Amino acid sequence: MDKFTDLKSMREHRQYEEDKHEASREAYERDYSRLIHSPTFRRLQGKSQVFGAGTGDYYRTRLTHSLEVAQIARQAAKSLLSRYPEIDEQRAVNPGLIVHPEVVECASIAHDFGHPPFGHKGEEVLAHILEDWIEQKTAEALKGREVSEQERVQIHQQIREKYEHFEGNAHNFRLIMFLEKRENLDGLNLCDAVLLGINKYPYSGMVNKKGLYQREWQYIRQIREKWGIPDGKTTLEAQLMDLCDDIAYSAHDLEDGIKAGKIEVHEHFMHDPHIRRLIMEKITTLEDRFWKGWDNERIEAKVDEVLNAYLRVWREKLPTCGLDYSRTRREVKAYWVNHFVSQLGVIEDENWKKITFVSDNREDEDMLRTVSVLKSFAWVTMIRDLRVQRLQKRSEWIIRRLWKAFVDQETSMAIIPPDWLQRFEHDQASPEPVWTWERMIIDYIAGMTDAFAEKIYNELYGLKVGSIYDVD
Repeated sequence: MDKFTDLKSMREHRQYEEDKHEASREAYERDYSRLIHSPTFRRLQGKSQVFGAGTGDYYRTRLTHSLEVAQIARQAAKSLLSRYPEIDEQRAVNPGLIVHPEVVECASIAHDFGHPPFGHKGEEVLAHILEDWIEQKTAEALKGREVSEQERVQIHQQIREKYEHFEGNAHNFRLIMFLEKRENLDGLNLCDAVLLGINKYPYSGMVNKKGLYQREWQYIRQIREKWGIPDGKTTLEAQLMDLCDDIAYSAHDLEDGIKAGKIEVHEHFMHDPHIRRLIMEKITTLEDRFWKGWDNERIEAKVDEVLNAYLRVWREKLPTCGLDYSRTRREVKAYWVNHFVSQLGVIEDENWKKITFVSDNREDEDMLRTVSVLKSFAWVTMIRDLRVQRLQKRSEWIIRRLWKAFVDQETSMAIIPPDWLQRFEHDQASPEPVWTWERMIIDYIAGMTDAFAEKIYNELYGLKVGSIYDVD
């Protein structure tokens, strides 16, 4: 077996062996089909990107965002392959140092599968619910006992291992590798290359809050070890997917904000001291390495530079678009996407490789900061908007009250869908159960769309909508 065949075999390997009846289709084509036809993918149409899903037929949802990221990533992959032949699967030296357009596309399609209803707010609330539950259970375990600090930490850790945590990227893998169903298998049984292409945080959740849940990490760790991927490093395909997600966010969410009237592209708005201050505050909360060591004066100068550049591009495009704001929005969005994608390249990264913005064969950290400023600009002008804040407060109440309705197993069995109860019973009968009841409830809520969460909330708390014949 030659090296190319060996690498291809490793990348196309699946956790569970399958029948060969689908051999007429390439492995990644089958994965793409499984993702596109999955219920989880369809539910993305009902999950918020920035504005609440259903607030308008123009604005992006998680579904349209994921499709846009996939398109950008596939084209970027083709461009990189034409310029860096060493990342082609026939020339690469490691299965993790390959860029295959279909793998990147699959990873991009699936990168937001794990987002719960109501966007980042929903993720934050579910995380806090589990943290509070772990603290409550720790307090109950310690009640009336005198223990050392070391014993207290051990008890807390044991309880945390039992209930784990909630995080959107980790929940991606819970869906893809457990909650989705294929014949007699749990999960979609995707190729190893696609799984690692989605995995941008290669850690266990027990050591890193963005890391994976224990069940899924066990297999992902095995692949990484088999492939010889250094600790903390990700495949080139995961890196490209992650960068294209940032590119889409920085360009597309700004377009939505302009359409919604939350962002005004003129001198007074772009130079508003309040807006600038909010962007700077957001940047100072980020942990991105390329801002490390930057003081407020330097950050302010960079923010000023980027917003002026955005305004300049807008002014250049406006006349050529016949002073049509709708055309200008699209052209400015396209300009920034093309600008960023054209700067992508591959460089050495210690004992690995990195896909990043490249200038003169070195990483262009200034371009990374430009993307960061545009993302922060979109964040502060929309997430902090009064109406968005009200929606987020409402979404917090909905999720917390759903949790309270379902968390008591004895009283809530009658209001949980039968297929979830069957799945729970089946899991509990296995030698190594994945779920506690509480963990199952978190997974159930996390899979809801915005509208479905509101529907169940209204049915449970007195504002019933719909009919008893509606399908859950």
